[in-house]
Amino acid sequence: MSQSEKSRRMGAVKQITSHSNPIVKEIKGLVSQRKQRTQSGLFVAEGLKLATDAIEAGWEVRYLALGPEARENRIAQKAAATAKAKGAMILEVNTAVMSAMTRKDNPQMVVGVYEQRLQDIESIDPAAATVWVALDRVRDPGNLGTIIRTVDAVGATGVILVGDCTDPFAVEAVRATMGSLFHVPLVKTTEETFKKIAQSWPGTVAATHLKGSVDYRTPDYSEPVLLVMGNEQKGLGDDMANACKTLIRIPQVGEADSLNLAVATGISLYEIRRKNLDL
Repeated sequence: MSQSEKSRRMGAVKQITSHSNPIVKEIKGLVSQRKQRTQSGLFVAEGLKLATDAIEAGWEVRYLALGPEARENRIAQKAAATAKAKGAMILEVNTAVMSAMTRKDNPQMVVGVYEQRLQDIESIDPAAATVWVALDRVRDPGNLGTIIRTVDAVGATGVILVGDCTDPFAVEAVRATMGSLFHVPLVKTTEETFKKIAQSWPGTVAATHLKGSVDYRTPDYSEPVLLVMGNEQKGLGDDMANACKTLIRIPQVGEADSLNLAVATGISLYEIRRKNLDL
């Protein structure tokens, strides 16, 4: 184990004033490059709220960068102390360095680097589930982040990423979750494996589909529910649809030819969970 790794594991504080610092370059790479996120198993989340959510939820913190404002903020100080006690390296940076590590025009006062969490499909226990949302090749990180946030809001169990999906740990996706990423289990699997799961699922398997003949308000949605949603551009493929027991539709009366994926997922989830929500 290197000396720097020993320091990180024990928790340390490091002041950084240069854009060329190796840690700054590492964080910038995590923000901009999916390949680096995949290879390292790390990702970046910007903002004090996400930092406190991650720490309270017990996620592993690699670095926590604090700008000048954060070092005067009581909540940020508490988050940094907790992270440091668990082995994180606390980076004290100036505004220019903070700006260099983020994509926002108005940089946050806290930037965190965390270890990713992705579960195997075998970890899913239908008996312990309410609703799992399966997304077939979702492309837009904003849509994915919003869906994760909605899954959290309605008390659904988690999200299954099927096939070649956008990166759930991209900064845009993480930002759109508003912290729900740290509370919603994520599973990644192939189309073939997912179809086997869907065909043996013990509860409701419902999918929104252009050929859907069942109004989304009609099924009783016996739990556990598997809600399957298609790609933004092409919808749900026929092979995936054939693995689902019920094809539902959301009625439309205007001139729009389709709904946004995150909106359609939200409408469906609130109907599925309606009897479980306090209204």
